Amino acid sequence: MRRSTLLIHQPLNFIMHPFASSSSRSRARSCALLLCTALTAFSTLARASEVPALVDDFSDPVRSSWGIDRIVVTDTSTGGSSQLHSTFAQGVLNAEGEIIPGRGQPGWVSLVLLLSPKGEPVDLSKYEGIRLRVRVGKGMLSITANSSEIKNFDFHSTLVARKSGDLQEVRIPFRDMKRAWSEQIPLNRATITSISLVAVDLQKGSFAYDVDEVGFY
Repeated sequence: MRRSTLLIHQPLNFIMHPFASSSSRSRARSCALLLCTALTAFSTLARASEVPALVDDFSDPVRSSWGIDRIVVTDTSTGGSSQLHSTFAQGVLNAEGEIIPGRGQPGWVSLVLLLSPKGEPVDLSKYEGIRLRVRVGKGMLSITANSSEIKNFDFHSTLVARKSGDLQEVRIPFRDMKRAWSEQIPLNRATITSISLVAVDLQKGSFAYDVDEVGFY
């Protein structure tokens, strides 16, 4: 660590010394340029590697573990009137509600976990997929990885199997997630803006699920 500190400060000392020779100043400028380039590259890599594996442990009733407010989006834009009712108990989100589709449209309620406050893409290239602890008690639950490259809202998704019993860990590889009606293109993990838990159905019905963690692996 001490050696690295000396390497960083030594070129800067040459630059700041008012009596350094021109050749010394030239070498110092070159060293400083290389240093700045290296630090910029290191900073970029650091930001990519700093994306935490845990997105939400539902310990806060409003914000995710990243400190970003959760968003609920329903099917009102397509004529539906589906609803979500949620409570929190001991770090578990208990979600239930009604799917009431618009005529000729699927019904849905989406719980959106943004990965940045303004919805900018986050690079998840270092991860293989989505991990969650969940129990689906009623209805259908889909998980989607929402990419900024997808413009028609047909995001890559996978249905979560309904199983009785306790909360179970489910791992969903990004490579296995598919679009529902559009061209099947690979999911670009460097362009993910959010993860959504989507209760969905083609007809009127109720849903219920519990979830206590959403993250990556």
